[in-house]
Amino acid sequence: MNRVGGTTVREIERKYEPTDATAPVRLPDLGGTGPVARVVDRGTDVLDAVYYDTADRRLLAAGITLRRRTGGDAGWHLKLPVAPGVRDEVRAPLTDGIPRRLAALVRARTRGAPLVPLARVVSRRDLRHLLDAHGTLLAEVGTDTVTAGRPAGEAPPAGAVETTAAWTEVEVELAPGADPGLLDVLEPRLREAGLRPSHAGGKFARALGGGAAPEPPAPDTGAAASVVLAHLRDQTEALVALDPGARLGTEDAVHRMRVATRRLRSALRTHGKLFDPRVIEPLGAELRWLATELGVDRDREVVTERLRDHLEALPRPLVRGPVRARLRIWANRSRAEARRTVTAALDSERYLTLLNRLDALVANPPLRPAAADATEKALAKAVRRDHERLTARITRALATAPGPARDTALHDARKAAKRARYAAEAATPALGKAAKRLAKRLKAVQTVLGDHQDSVLTRETLCLISAQAAVAGEATFTYGLLYGREEALAAEGERALAGVWEEAAEAGL
Repeated sequence: MNRVGGTTVREIERKYEPTDATAPVRLPDLGGTGPVARVVDRGTDVLDAVYYDTADRRLLAAGITLRRRTGGDAGWHLKLPVAPGVRDEVRAPLTDGIPRRLAALVRARTRGAPLVPLARVVSRRDLRHLLDAHGTLLAEVGTDTVTAGRPAGEAPPAGAVETTAAWTEVEVELAPGADPGLLDVLEPRLREAGLRPSHAGGKFARALGGGAAPEPPAPDTGAAASVVLAHLRDQTEALVALDPGARLGTEDAVHRMRVATRRLRSALRTHGKLFDPRVIEPLGAELRWLATELGVDRDREVVTERLRDHLEALPRPLVRGPVRARLRIWANRSRAEARRTVTAALDSERYLTLLNRLDALVANPPLRPAAADATEKALAKAVRRDHERLTARITRALATAPGPARDTALHDARKAAKRARYAAEAATPALGKAAKRLAKRLKAVQTVLGDHQDSVLTRETLCLISAQAAVAGEATFTYGLLYGREEALAAEGERALAGVWEEAAEAGL
């Protein structure tokens, strides 16, 4: 397992089951397979796990499992999906009740519904270690004889396992730093021994005899509305899926969550004519609130990276005074403040209410009567309207004299570029290559404008830190040098904007 921070580890594994369910599992000798030099028998352990979920299995529907296990690496384990065969496992010490930290990580899924024990799974695990020629651990191979049943205690909750099931499976889990290609090298040997990749899901899903309840069918709407609602549904799911990563501080999770929030808000504004404004206007205001709260951490991250890169590029004689130390202090303080802001927002009832309202929006959309007859032409018209809005803002910005007023105008143009790009991307399933081409060119415009705004934020930060250094009697020469470099980069971006915009202006629908 690869550590990704604190008590979180990255788990990369594959599961196998016997081709003939009635035949005993015979693990082949994997010594000499690829980099595996020898196999060490680590004995047998009994793993006793109770799995928790809401009564309607919301965690399981999202590919998440929460268990309390004794034996082996005893404790509470929350497994969050990353990719097929890859999960992040968040661990907590063994306690009677569900640790508050783990409960918070699935709060966006549970929405206040209690987590209850739904299944008990007992595994008798025969464990082997695969080592290379230097004795380094490459992978663990466990042969599990599994028995699943109802959790102990009276009056089990609805949805709990009622009958006992039993099966045998093999897990191959990579060690930290091991090459994922090892799994491909081992698989032919396992298949030759009568094993096949398991598609039954994890032990919890198998214990329950399947996954969660099927999703309700999408509402019957017009062509344009169906495309917009599919986009809103995808972005709502992205928002919820990124919530644990934002809480854990996973790289880029907050930024991606903010993007999903902005895509939702942009879609509601672009296609507002399809919906009842009494519903979507307050919802748009709440999405703007969430994007603002999430943006604090993103801005800090961008500025820190820019300043670090600029400092590394400076010749040593030009770095005068404790510049690196002061920047580090600012970054650490800003990071702590940003983390508190993000966590407070995600822990608030306001946030949960927003998620519930988004679910209600896609499940029972407040469509205007005309929405039922809206076709793909309505999507193209809405995208063109956003493009025209962007054109007006770009024109105004380029006509404004350099200075704070132009910076503000360019920032307004950047927001319009995002909205136009998001509108084109959302319409691509219906409008095809033309919308995809437009989105690509608008992304280039957004990138130039985004770099310019990042430079504005960085210069503001340099003024703040320079003032603090001056009060402390430190040299401020380097801060001025960095400020000048940022000014030059901003001017370069402004010159590049005209050419990038010319291509985007010609890519209309």
